[in-house]
Amino acid sequence: MRRLAIGLLAAAAVLAFGQSAFADGPTVPQQEASPADELAPVDVFEVSGLLDGIVADEIERAIVRAADDGAQALVLQVNSKHAVVSRDRMARLAEQIRDAEIPVAVWVGPSGARAYGLPGQLIGAAPIAGMAPGARIGDFGRPLELDDGPLDFGKAIETLATGTLGYEDARATGVLKLPSDAPDAIVLRAMLQAMDGVEYRGTVLDTVVDVAADDSTVESTATTPRFFKLGLVPRLFHTVASPPVAYLLFIIGAALLVFEFFTAGVGVAGVVGVTCFVLGCYGMGALPVRGWALGLIVASLVAMAVDVQVGIPRFWTGFGLLAFTLGSVVLFRDGISISWITLLVGIAGMALTFIVGMPSMVRTRFATPTIGREWMIGETGTAMNDLAPEGVVKVGAGTWRARTNRATPIAAGDVVRVAAIDGITLEVEPESGAARDYRERRTTTPD
Repeated sequence: MRRLAIGLLAAAAVLAFGQSAFADGPTVPQQEASPADELAPVDVFEVSGLLDGIVADEIERAIVRAADDGAQALVLQVNSKHAVVSRDRMARLAEQIRDAEIPVAVWVGPSGARAYGLPGQLIGAAPIAGMAPGARIGDFGRPLELDDGPLDFGKAIETLATGTLGYEDARATGVLKLPSDAPDAIVLRAMLQAMDGVEYRGTVLDTVVDVAADDSTVESTATTPRFFKLGLVPRLFHTVASPPVAYLLFIIGAALLVFEFFTAGVGVAGVVGVTCFVLGCYGMGALPVRGWALGLIVASLVAMAVDVQVGIPRFWTGFGLLAFTLGSVVLFRDGISISWITLLVGIAGMALTFIVGMPSMVRTRFATPTIGREWMIGETGTAMNDLAPEGVVKVGAGTWRARTNRATPIAAGDVVRVAAIDGITLEVEPESGAARDYRERRTTTPD
């Protein structure tokens, strides 16, 4: 246990050190000085996954940090399909982008990125907007209402409300705000070059420097970008608030707490279960969930726990699995869902846990004489099915797996007596007429 704790602390230290650059400063490799270093840098902040409150707060901090640290512009690298904050919160964020001290550009990238829904509408608030080849924007719905009116997407507003646009169509309809001589394929480096000469609040951006390659040619080099991401702790909670992670953490934590309920004392399962459950609850609180579906999942765990205490899956296990499946499928709302792979992992894992794993572990715990189950030896019960030589018996209020001597099969309904306990299996014999094991026979000699 000590080695495990040391290993976990070492891994956390390495992870924290690796992420500290994202939390406290830019990730710019040390290189020899170049003409581009003479230009003021441009900060690039990554916005990926669901846009939640953590990401919205970090965008606001990135705007302030870029201005305070001498950046001439900030580029938001957006790859987000949904926002889980309110429309009012997104409207305030859009106003801060529009009214920022330095220009805040929005670049939908890298290739294949998507900016749908409310995150995509940030394009309308930014003074400069571009897209990578293969990226798409759309499904905006109703435009955000700012203090001076709704965001304007020009003649593409109807298309973007319910449909999507690629780079060429978005530029042709005027949704992208780029100079007329901007390159057709807007990768990040080209985005920085396209920003050169753009005037914002009386200041002209200078993001390109011309360098003489030889006597007859001149090459253009863009300014150095400084990349930022979420810090370690914000990234943790941002990840926890994603639908698949929140769902799996919630059900894993709840299952471990049910298991710990049937064991003596608080162990590793209880600590891990509480941690997962708390993180899962945080994620559920940040996501749009159906309350009745979440309640159905909790009720299904209670139902399956009824059969755990007897050690044999019965009606309540089947009912609980059906309720759990229904609650999982319809858990999230507002267009957010989890993949079928995540659903399969959750449902199959819960079925294995409550049908095979947990009953076996609970029977093992409660069948051990050291915790007071030796009273079962000598007790009588009833065979639930034929024992030849293995089957199921009922002793007291519990149902147990049992084994009898092959020489003395027991029919369903017969009265049995517990002779011994072997792990999680009861060794039983008929109430009368039990055959003796050959190893117990003794050779006798006449007097």
